[in-house]
Amino acid sequence: MTNNVLSMIDAHPQGVGGLDRAKVAECIQTCFECAQTCTACADACLSEDMAAELTACIRTNLDCVDACVATGKILSRHRGRDEQVTRVMVEACRAACRACAGECAGHASMHKHCEVCAEACHRCEQACTDLLSALGGDTP
Repeated sequence: MTNNVLSMIDAHPQGVGGLDRAKVAECIQTCFECAQTCTACADACLSEDMAAELTACIRTNLDCVDACVATGKILSRHRGRDEQVTRVMVEACRAACRACAGECAGHASMHKHCEVCAEACHRCEQACTDLLSALGGDTP
């Protein structure tokens, strides 16, 4: 799918400005993949017999979904990009992914869906970190 993302970036009359198109494409792709994985994980958590004990995981999943979808959509729009808004959104996405990965990792030994979700969140967190590095500035 990254090829489709790259194709759309290449087809845009203004491209991605001075940004590394591969890093932008990777971040967009991982944001949407992470959102799908977190949605599925939240649904799987709700299907567990111990769903009440997974409330924090479900909420963290859903927060991550919202952050990833919003970030992927904002990164997909190139015209008149506000770099400060872009940076803040990517930072927020990275934070949501870090939190979700941590929460899911705590359940990974009991629930395979949480293990898969934690891995997806780590990939998205890294893609956000890589893009923030390309944007310049602090990337803790």
